[in-house]
Amino acid sequence: MPLPEINVCPSTLRPGFNTYSPAAQANLFGSRNRKVSHVLPFGPPGKNSALTREYNEKRKHISISGVQEKYSLRQEKNSLLLTDTHGTHILKPVPAERLEWVNDLPANEHVSMQIARQVYGIRIAECGMIFFDNGSPAYLTKRFDHKPDGSGKYQLEDFATLMGKSPERERENFKYNASYLDIVTLIREYAAAAPVVVMEFFRLLVYNYFIANGDAHLKNFSLIETNQGDFVLSPAYDLICTRLHLDDHHLALHDGLYDGDYEEETYYKMGMYTGTSFLVFAQKAAIPEKVASQVIKDIVSRAPQAIELAERSFLSAEAKERYIQILTQRRQLLSQ
Repeated sequence: MPLPEINVCPSTLRPGFNTYSPAAQANLFGSRNRKVSHVLPFGPPGKNSALTREYNEKRKHISISGVQEKYSLRQEKNSLLLTDTHGTHILKPVPAERLEWVNDLPANEHVSMQIARQVYGIRIAECGMIFFDNGSPAYLTKRFDHKPDGSGKYQLEDFATLMGKSPERERENFKYNASYLDIVTLIREYAAAAPVVVMEFFRLLVYNYFIANGDAHLKNFSLIETNQGDFVLSPAYDLICTRLHLDDHHLALHDGLYDGDYEEETYYKMGMYTGTSFLVFAQKAAIPEKVASQVIKDIVSRAPQAIELAERSFLSAEAKERYIQILTQRRQLLSQ
């Protein structure tokens, strides 16, 4: 496929740029004066046997959870190179799975992340779109667990690990075997300034529902060490509208918002989570009703801004229409 015509920043989606904007260069690559290209100097996995072999060799040496293919890149000045050591960025090409609009998956994750930050003020991992030399799209994200002075990594613990869950103990579904209320319980146990972190998590949880992310499992939420040695909620990552690609569950965790949430009145009536569902969750999580209600109202009221950003995204025209339709449906549900 040909390289796409670029008229918005491939990271911030700000109009008027044919490559990464200075702000994106600073956030993704460390300096406004960087000249890192939005086109990689090599092709995607599968282009030829030698390149595929190199991808496979590099992939052996990184451990990033999830089924989507992920590769480690190392930034050297203005270049990004495949690496098996000292990776600074993570690359996600279009996967080989048979999914609807599979070529739109990188753009889906990118716009879902940017909406989180730009519209809803959620802290995210720095990210952008990037393209292989044959025009194929990929998702690029900067690692946030590396200490800026190069002295090592911050300790990062996802909630599957904190709950002691593993495939050896609970087979392949281990990261889905809990409720979101269980996560709140662990936040209160491990996080500094727990009430603030719980509110951050609540906003992120409602946002995941708004974008129809049916794969927001235990390993997609983490606590990260600060310079002071305590723990806070990590920047958000792996935010994606899974409903665009498959007809999956409304929420990822098998026990839902809390054990027995399907008996809540509005869920029982509609067969779907609503704004009321999240207010009941907030009550169980000891979040003040007024504060929780405002979070939900913010998600609902700013939906037009989210749709505006989606319109500028790298999604194909058909996927863009469906993505916006999904946001509109979830907005209506959260209004109830």
